[in-house]
Amino acid sequence: MADTLTVPPVLAGNFAFFLDLDGTLAEIKPHPDQVAIPTEVLEVLYQLSQMNHGALALISGRSMAELDTLAGPYRFPLAGVHGAERRDIHDHTHVVSLPEALIQTLQAQLTAALAHLPGTELEAKGMAFALHYRQAPQHELAVTALAAAMVAANPQLALQPGKCVVEIKPKGINKGEAIASFMTEAPFQGRTPVFIGDDLTDEYGFDVVNQAKGLSIKVGQGETRAKWRLPTVASVWQWVTEIANQQQQEKIAHNNRRKHDGSLSRSL
Repeated sequence: MADTLTVPPVLAGNFAFFLDLDGTLAEIKPHPDQVAIPTEVLEVLYQLSQMNHGALALISGRSMAELDTLAGPYRFPLAGVHGAERRDIHDHTHVVSLPEALIQTLQAQLTAALAHLPGTELEAKGMAFALHYRQAPQHELAVTALAAAMVAANPQLALQPGKCVVEIKPKGINKGEAIASFMTEAPFQGRTPVFIGDDLTDEYGFDVVNQAKGLSIKVGQGETRAKWRLPTVASVWQWVTEIANQQQQEKIAHNNRRKHDGSLSRSL
């Protein structure tokens, strides 16, 4: 879909919120360890979660351990490593794993190969690997070819390109499947899904949300299957804050109406 997508409306209704992290809730940095979510944004997310009975989850390529650290002190439902690991509202975890021997072999082979590509970096996630080349964009083709060769040699693996990164993950795992799984469970079930993301990895999530007639929102420019667009990370912060504030006002107005109706009934 073209870059002419408009900013999504401020929502009122029964929604479930799914949010990517890097490039969506936090600015992308040269190194993943430099990324942070501002405290005031975390507070808004917690407020939004509370007002929607916990129907807010972070959906990311990062591990759940990283997501918990970045979202602390709050603890949200999570899908990490593009859905290879997932934690529901009841703290139950669902993990897709690879054979330990395969993981060790891949790590050794990737480490050796990337040593010949200065500036690249291997991130091992347990059941997946991210090959970063943000600091060495001249190696994009070599990194992509390396990852593709590993996937071609191991049919249980899949390739996932991203922004200055190529990931190797278990086949059949993506953010769309993670969102679909959440939507079969309380408190997400029966709600209209909203998903905000910025990268190629988020397109699977947009597909699932579109099929459910929800709101799919792309952050930044570029072709996408999302139906709406927000231009920057800062605009994401502003949008979720406006929703949280509106829902808070609606709750106050609802409580005031109940008090008024109760008072009227007693007076009659």
